[in-house]
Amino acid sequence: MGRIAFVFPGQGAQSRGMGRGLYEKSPAARLVFDNADKIRPGTVEQCFSGSAEELARTENTQPCLYCVDLAAASALAEAGIKADMLAGFSLGELAALAFSGAVTYDDGFRLVCERARFMQEASAVTGSGMAVVLKQTDEEVIALCEKFDNVYPVNFNCEGQVSVAGVEDELVRFMAAVKEAGGRAAPLKVGGGFHSPFMAGASERFVETLKRFTIAQPGIPLYSNVTAQPYDGDYKELLARQIRSPVLWRKTIINMIDAGADTFIEVGPGKTLCNLVSRISDRVQVFNVEDGAGLEKTILGVCASA
Repeated sequence: MGRIAFVFPGQGAQSRGMGRGLYEKSPAARLVFDNADKIRPGTVEQCFSGSAEELARTENTQPCLYCVDLAAASALAEAGIKADMLAGFSLGELAALAFSGAVTYDDGFRLVCERARFMQEASAVTGSGMAVVLKQTDEEVIALCEKFDNVYPVNFNCEGQVSVAGVEDELVRFMAAVKEAGGRAAPLKVGGGFHSPFMAGASERFVETLKRFTIAQPGIPLYSNVTAQPYDGDYKELLARQIRSPVLWRKTIINMIDAGADTFIEVGPGKTLCNLVSRISDRVQVFNVEDGAGLEKTILGVCASA
């Protein structure tokens, strides 16, 4: 077996009850949840029992997802599964940052709570949302976006799948234009137009928050959404830019494969990143850890491949 990459899902992956199985199965996962609940009381209850509407609010989604992502990764590490490199999709990059050792788990959680608040407030001001476009090339989506004043390509997920951000009325017209062009488009269950100019104010506010924290060199190579390369240079500037910049996911995965990754483990709820990775390359194996059963299956699968 080559090298193992942990990939951390972001907003949109949330689901009611997420993390409960990890909490019950792994002491390391339980510690992540319990410590977060001391900082933000009610977080564990939201993860395990929050309604879909409650979990869809950015100020709740991001702290809860951070906990589940980090709990899954911690449970794997507790079981002896070592990550050789890391990447997180959007919010997932903050969980990956903490797992890399660049910040403590508690400080990472504090950063996420601030980030979530800034992004929700920015979304309320702009009235923005997101949609996914299928069956169109990156270039075709970019060209369609250029026909609208307030629609931007923001997540380059895999070949034939790009997410866009826009103001709500223009998104409706944009999705109609996609259909006319022979593609498909559907709204995403996120709370705003993330990774776009709509988040400029949130990004600026996050710069000020980051000044209060120390960001160390990651102990495990961590790939940036902004550059699709391992973290380098001004880490705080990368984290702030990430809020308003496109997520270069396909390039990130390709670069990780080029660096030797042949096993990708999605740590957190759902299988969205597993599906994207499989579409990007059929030369790698994928696993997901979102509950106790997934944890056991992944451990067995990775050990069998060693």
